[in-house]
Amino acid sequence: MARQIDYYFSLQSPWAYIGHALFEDVAARHQLKVNYKPVLLIEVFSETGGLPLAKRHPARQRYRMLELQRWREKRGLTFNYKPKFFPGDPRLADGVAVAAVAAGLNPEPFMRRAFVGLWEQELDLADPATVTRLANEAGLPGEKLIAQALSPEIAAAYEQNRQDAIAAGVFGSPCWVLDGEVFWGQDRIELLADALKSGRAPYRPKP
Repeated sequence: MARQIDYYFSLQSPWAYIGHALFEDVAARHQLKVNYKPVLLIEVFSETGGLPLAKRHPARQRYRMLELQRWREKRGLTFNYKPKFFPGDPRLADGVAVAAVAAGLNPEPFMRRAFVGLWEQELDLADPATVTRLANEAGLPGEKLIAQALSPEIAAAYEQNRQDAIAAGVFGSPCWVLDGEVFWGQDRIELLADALKSGRAPYRPKP
């Protein structure tokens, strides 16, 4: 049976965008079953002591811009540091991914297009027409998923993801949880790959 990994993210997260393709390569190489779990970051932050970008100290905001430049070069990407529609409301796009999962569909092709849409093409992921088009291009039923994305059922699943994230010790995006061990941030993908390659037991916090 394939090993499973929980993938917590928001489609507005630059770090999830930066690490997404590399993570998918690692998951495919190790034949992981990926459980895609979008979360509303602002609510995860409020629960775990994080701050939305605008409320962070200027020193932290400046350092974030340095890191974006470093990782843009490191991962060989081309994206806007301050795209037109960031920060925006992620609920619609995240909701489409949640709805796809609930329908037994693979949300990954849509996620890939949504990340590129926001960070490279400066698209508005809160615009229903834009998100519908991205879902359709991913081979998903865009109109149907948009209609479901903000429904009470999908809102409940989105909230359950948040609760699952908090219970698992997740506090940002992206986070991967493998056998209870949390790997936070796209710069931990290599450590995740090492853990999978070695087959070691999961690490636990020391008392």
